Amino acid sequence: MSRLLIVEDDNAVRTTISTFLELEGYEVDAVASTREAIDRLREVAYPIVISDIYLDERSGIDVLKSARQQNPNCAVILMTARGSMETVMSATQNGAFDYVAKPFEIDTMLQVIRRAEASLLKPEEEEEESEIDDLPETGMIGSSPAMIEIYKILSRVSPTDATVLIEGETGTGKEMIARMIHRNSARSSQPFVPVDCASIAPSLLESELFGALKGAYTGADRDRVGLFEAAHHGTVFLDEIGDIELGFQLKLLRFLQQREIRPLGASRSRPVDVRIVCATNKNVQKMVEEGKFREDLWFRVNVVRLILPRLSDRRGDVALLAHYFLKKYNARYGQKTKLTESGIKAMEVYSWPGNVRQLQHMMERLCILAAQNRIDEESVRDAIDSMEPRDHPGDSLADTEAEQIRRVLTATNGNKSRASKILGIERKTLYRKLERLGVR
Repeated sequence: MSRLLIVEDDNAVRTTISTFLELEGYEVDAVASTREAIDRLREVAYPIVISDIYLDERSGIDVLKSARQQNPNCAVILMTARGSMETVMSATQNGAFDYVAKPFEIDTMLQVIRRAEASLLKPEEEEEESEIDDLPETGMIGSSPAMIEIYKILSRVSPTDATVLIEGETGTGKEMIARMIHRNSARSSQPFVPVDCASIAPSLLESELFGALKGAYTGADRDRVGLFEAAHHGTVFLDEIGDIELGFQLKLLRFLQQREIRPLGASRSRPVDVRIVCATNKNVQKMVEEGKFREDLWFRVNVVRLILPRLSDRRGDVALLAHYFLKKYNARYGQKTKLTESGIKAMEVYSWPGNVRQLQHMMERLCILAAQNRIDEESVRDAIDSMEPRDHPGDSLADTEAEQIRRVLTATNGNKSRASKILGIERKTLYRKLERLGVR
């Protein structure tokens, strides 16, 4: 059995882990501060160290660095209840063995320790990783176990050029994940080009992606640079790849294999250096079985697969997200809206069919419209009710809401597209209401 060092400032947690591991036969040293940990590490080259991230004036990252400096093969396991993309990235870049989100089952920690022991018996060849001193703010919010797993994968795949397939329901943050991959890659200073495959007509998709020469088709009065070429040395994000027609899938497959484009009307191909990140809200694997998506293209885009959790599967993150969005919109609209405990509880029990995007739109609406600038249970329930689909969307606002429409239009500087989203109605419905209510 290995000798372990546990660094945890919570007495109860430290005692629980230590006692359990001692009963399992481990020799355990336990300390409560980074200073004590670093002193112990100077004396003993521990093979395995388990440390909380947030401790005192220093952090578990400092413990990680000290442990790895003393023993380069040391397996450091970090744990925290306040995980973020930044801490996971920093932990990964500095060589952490694993990252565990609190609360966790004690058996889960034991499994991680045993994996660490196995890795020490058969050390794997270390991959060279670039160091990042100041990690960028990512905007990714969430410290649930499901999100920690996403962060762990992202921290490993982002620095590479691997093709990534992001799956998830609408509103789970697929484009944000794609932008994060680009931002944390060697291509971050180059273009990031998003392409909504579902919104481009199939007949235009080829010229959009590959480009076209003057005269290649009726109306082509000049050379057109395709999006792949526009993103040279950068990243192309193919959103809703499941909506690409079978006929064009073969051309996309050839590009992914050869990394060459031939614009419409051109006689020769030319190389393009881009990284591809794809996303879909469809079950592409099922589409392959049904013959609606090419199997060889599926294998080509599915190098690294990320499945984003629904918001209802990470309810512990709802409060974090709500506070984040409220702070954002308070700053944007000059409001001082407050969020109450009852409001949070009402959000946490809702199913969120529109996922994080729905929560974001609701928080924007509540920031502007909440009575007395307080978001409580009643205001949350009213907002949720207003966002639910209705049989007659034209009647979704009563005449008495004219003042609400004025407030939203004022806050959005007259942006009717933005105002309609906040109010939970279609833009054409808003126009009808404005005309009928005489709101200018």
